[in-house]
Amino acid sequence: MSVSETRIESPRPARESLRPHAGGLFLAELRLTFRRLRTVALLAGFAAVPILLGVVIRIASEPGEAGEGPNLIGNVAQNGVFLVFVSLFFLLPLFLPVGVAVIAGDSLAGEAHLGTLRYLLVAPAGRVRLLAAKLVAVLAFCVAAAFTVFAVATIVGLVLFPRGDVPLLTGTTISYADGVGRGLLVAGYVALSLTGIGAIGVFASTLTEAPLGAMAVTVAVPLASQILDVVPQLAVIGPYLPTHHWMSLADLLRDPIHTPNLVAGLVLQLVYVLVFSSAAYARMTTRDVA
Repeated sequence: MSVSETRIESPRPARESLRPHAGGLFLAELRLTFRRLRTVALLAGFAAVPILLGVVIRIASEPGEAGEGPNLIGNVAQNGVFLVFVSLFFLLPLFLPVGVAVIAGDSLAGEAHLGTLRYLLVAPAGRVRLLAAKLVAVLAFCVAAAFTVFAVATIVGLVLFPRGDVPLLTGTTISYADGVGRGLLVAGYVALSLTGIGAIGVFASTLTEAPLGAMAVTVAVPLASQILDVVPQLAVIGPYLPTHHWMSLADLLRDPIHTPNLVAGLVLQLVYVLVFSSAAYARMTTRDVA
């Protein structure tokens, strides 16, 4: 009886010992990504932007100068919470996508370039888990980048500028605490708006062993998207471009919040993530990317 119980129960520890390995792969990838010098440098660069903007606006602003309505830069001198909005508006069109492109483009192409990808592919984790870990790390960077800007801008705004009621684009005012809450929503929307570019970058990274090539392709996507989006003759494809709803984050500064464009933007990013994650999966499982 005891022997049979031993035979039945003996495989369980082996299966259970594999479970932490999957979670360990994700944690290891996150540690690897955020310990790299390039990641630290990118986050430091993003953090420097609200500091520089705050100092410049502080020096340039005159006592008693007031900002009204949508003049966000003018309002920074009167209320530090606007530094969050200005910093994210400034970084979203170019600098944040470039940072995401660097991380995503290097995710798999960098491993292939160093010759480590072939060893990762034959490891027990497998190709699917490896791809999932890379995607999670890239998406985590999107979140880290946006909220790094939010945190630094909030602190700099408190140090350099007054705080008080926050005037919105609709002319109404909300409390400072609610204004910080709107800043959190803007940072969250920016982070999610970058996820589509991140997924495109991971897919591009499966196509080459040259990280710089994957980065260049990924950077070109949001730049081309923003150019095409302002061409009147191409208005029919505008709503499907990955950057089309990026500036809809301004709707978070209205009272009440105007949600249709925000929802459309988030759905569009989800579609891009699903499509290009699936394409990366197909590439990883059907071809030798090592």
